[in-house]
Amino acid sequence: MRLQTLAAAVGLTFALAGCVTSGGLHPNGALTDASSLKAERSLSNVQVSEAAWPKDDWWTGLGDPQLTALITEALRDNPSLAVADARARQAQAAAGAADAARQPTAGVGGSFAEARIPTSIPVLGTGHTGAAKYVYGSFKWDLDLWGGQRATWEAALGQQRAAEIDAQAARIEVSTNVARAYVQLGYAYTQQDVAAAELKRAGDARDLTRQRVAAGIDNQMQLKQSDSEVASAEGQKAQADRSVDAAHTALSVLLGKGPDRGLDITRPQLLPPAALSVPANLPVELVGHRADLVAARWHVEAASKDIKSAKTEFLPNVNIGAMAGLINLGGGNLFSMQNRFYEAAPAISLPIFDGGRRRANLNSKDAQYDLAVAQYNKTLVSAVNEVADDYDAIASMQQQIAAQQRALDAANDAWKLAEQRYKAGIGSYLEALSVRQELLAAEQRMAALHAQQSDLNVQLIQALGGGFRPQADAELSSK
Repeated sequence: MRLQTLAAAVGLTFALAGCVTSGGLHPNGALTDASSLKAERSLSNVQVSEAAWPKDDWWTGLGDPQLTALITEALRDNPSLAVADARARQAQAAAGAADAARQPTAGVGGSFAEARIPTSIPVLGTGHTGAAKYVYGSFKWDLDLWGGQRATWEAALGQQRAAEIDAQAARIEVSTNVARAYVQLGYAYTQQDVAAAELKRAGDARDLTRQRVAAGIDNQMQLKQSDSEVASAEGQKAQADRSVDAAHTALSVLLGKGPDRGLDITRPQLLPPAALSVPANLPVELVGHRADLVAARWHVEAASKDIKSAKTEFLPNVNIGAMAGLINLGGGNLFSMQNRFYEAAPAISLPIFDGGRRRANLNSKDAQYDLAVAQYNKTLVSAVNEVADDYDAIASMQQQIAAQQRALDAANDAWKLAEQRYKAGIGSYLEALSVRQELLAAEQRMAALHAQQSDLNVQLIQALGGGFRPQADAELSSK
């Protein structure tokens, strides 16, 4: 009779399964195939090599011990990395909780209570004192017939892996930001040198102009012009000094230290260009070599598991519960067999009407999946174009530096000739100082180009993954 009743209940449950349905709901996002993003023509002049990805400690190859020490310090003390690590631990705890939720639970308990029954309730007694004591053990298990709880756990595990890779991406970003700030500090010092030289040139020109005015060669208008040049040069020198201070402060922030830490950083040397190339199939390879792409893919995977979990909420489910123990309402021996009790409680649940809650939840999960897919596609497209653009910019920068070197050589030769003419009494010193101004401008332009070249090389290292390795994610996947 009991089996017949249970069978009837199960049959009725499945008959009513269509009352709350997920029909018509589905995600719309589709992952972009990396091989569909063509880059062969854009990278036609780039050297191809399968082994040219940045190393995990790529900065050591630049040969600057101070930069290596600064990046090591930043990777140890930067507060943003502590935030990323905390988020990874938080995601790990969430995955552990989701895994625990799908396991059976068991527990034990006991109680002793004593009460005096008041005489004002004659039905219950006449002021006697009574005692109740019991012990029990319980067991509960959700059978998870459709794998919803497992899907929830797998979604949490995917978010955990994404958070762990995001933490690695944060380290790559910090290392490249330190290198770029270091380059900016070196450039600021060069600008300071040029500004100091320009201030000296303007001062020398004003002194000579005063002498020429006193000798009746020049007039007051020319003297005022030279005063204006000095004032302008002083402003440029103050701005250059400020740029040096700002670069020191930027490095202090990245190191997670106070402003005095930046003052201890000595003047950087010019960083050499990195020798990097790309694989034959850059878009496909980037999917594994960039941490942000790997993390974005894990977010998509987690979102798909969330959809699976949400769909199981529309289906019937079975729970098994049991309890057994001993109870005694008097003063006798609790552990007597006549005090035993037990309960077995299999339960079947089926959603019939919920006001649309489950459909709204599933629709939200579908939207989250579409959002994760769109974010992945956006990151992939941006990554491929970023690498191609950085290579193009570096190639252009090499041409600009070559052209500027010719301009600098010409300006240097012109200065030497002007100086020789002045010493020979043929040309004026003002003419020589004017040529010197052109030389300083050429030197300033060359310094800016070298700084941009170093910065672009660091940006390219970051665009190529910054030392992230596919096997690092494989290790996470095996956990």
